Amino acid sequence: MKKQIPLALRLVRWFFPKLEWLSARLAVEYFEKIFFSPLRYQAPEKEMECEQQATLEEIVANGLKIQTYRWGDATNPYVLVMHGWAGRATQFRKFIPELVAAGYQVVGFDGPAHGKSSGKRTTILEFETALKMVITRWGKPVAAIAHSFGGGALLFSIMNGLPVKKLVNIASPTMADEIIKSYLRAINGSWKTGQRFKKLIEKKYGKHFEEFTAMYFIEHIKGLDLLLVHDDEDKDVPIIQAEKLLEKYPARLLRTSGLGHNRVLKDENVIAACIDFIRN
Repeated sequence: MKKQIPLALRLVRWFFPKLEWLSARLAVEYFEKIFFSPLRYQAPEKEMECEQQATLEEIVANGLKIQTYRWGDATNPYVLVMHGWAGRATQFRKFIPELVAAGYQVVGFDGPAHGKSSGKRTTILEFETALKMVITRWGKPVAAIAHSFGGGALLFSIMNGLPVKKLVNIASPTMADEIIKSYLRAINGSWKTGQRFKKLIEKKYGKHFEEFTAMYFIEHIKGLDLLLVHDDEDKDVPIIQAEKLLEKYPARLLRTSGLGHNRVLKDENVIAACIDFIRN
């Protein structure tokens, strides 16, 4: 089933090109606001069933309430799952029973400003804080599985010392300009706004936008066992982003076809391959 575009996003798509024409300054300021403000999609019924099977616990990270979930036997080693932008932990609902059957418990959380966690705006810096608090609570995971933006958040955190040695990144973006362009496409924005946004980030954070992307993080990581899973028909994050990362790091690539950006999380062959990677 195709995900319905929220009314708010449809309005922005109509409004944003007109704002660019009226004022370049206001356009980039508005783009910066929405870039860090994830949409909250309502969880479908099957995800709500998955949530009901979890042990729920709230933790606090950077003053925000973070909703966490745990499935499986608490005495077993755990696999950490990390959703993508505008996602939820329960999007891994197909992975969870298979991981539990394989002898793992599964720990996930809704990132800041996502799902049932608090906040309206967030950044990769807040995701790092939340990841550290989760590992402080449950200890070091045997592996992590991440989708989309979650993969970048984990690589950023691993670069900064997060104790994860085995990682599966599914459909994860890596390239700075491509990340910005994907947002611009969503709101009918132009690349001129993207260029101004990069300058705004540099002014605000004292770093180039490229320094907040996986292509930069991977250059500062050693000893990580990394599997990339990417679909040939992913229109949200084209597979070239995984291929470019492979030029910089000796990861493995599982290439799929016909699954796109989100259905890849539900594919039985993908799930089996990820569990096999974690086991070995």
